[in-house]
Amino acid sequence: MTSIIELDRIEKRYGHTTVLKGVSLEVAEGEIVAVIGPSGAGKSSLLRVVNQLERHQAGVLRIAGVEVEPDGGSAVHALLRRQVGMVFQSFNLWPHMSALHNVMEGPRTVLRLPRAQAQERADALLERVGLGAHRNKYPSQLSGGQQQRVAIARALAMQPRVMLFDEATSALDPALVKDVLDVMTALAADRMTMLVVTHEMRFAREVADRIVFMAAGEILEDAPPRTFFSNPRHPLAQQFVASISPHS
Repeated sequence: MTSIIELDRIEKRYGHTTVLKGVSLEVAEGEIVAVIGPSGAGKSSLLRVVNQLERHQAGVLRIAGVEVEPDGGSAVHALLRRQVGMVFQSFNLWPHMSALHNVMEGPRTVLRLPRAQAQERADALLERVGLGAHRNKYPSQLSGGQQQRVAIARALAMQPRVMLFDEATSALDPALVKDVLDVMTALAADRMTMLVVTHEMRFAREVADRIVFMAAGEILEDAPPRTFFSNPRHPLAQQFVASISPHS
């Protein structure tokens, strides 16, 4: 299958601290990859480099075959923004806009879609994430889970080829997690390419095609879920799996 995300020996440093140490990873189109590991492993930094919210200092990043250089200029990064959608731990919705207008904003301002077309797309996506009846509500009128589903719809409104999820459920009350995971599972069923940093081990086991285990800025294992969870090879991966509740 064609690789849509390619990282080749990526390094990322903050001052004297190296958080990504020569990371190489490929994600094929239509593949769902779960990135797991202990806190401080570099998982979020990996996603932020893929989306170029953080610039890497060494290595090669390619998205859909196009090399993305840290100083590649606005044209390359504009292309990246259209190819890659990202959902964060915090919802980052515009508080002064309704759910509908939050989802419409990107297509209107970046893609220059006519208002009617942007609204039609936004309405369809809000229905898709189960929030059609809440289209006119503001973020303050929505639960955390509902806000996160609006954030997913907003990212999808740009029609990206890749979706990145950075602990999308970690800020939610446990009772609200399922609705967000159901939306992510439905996207996976539609074979949306997804790179998912998560602590939801059941999602990783049941939905992901591959598990990428990171620790201390390195990828230590890359394996199918059944293999990783039943027979991890690296000692740190073995410790991690042993620490997981059987009901997680």
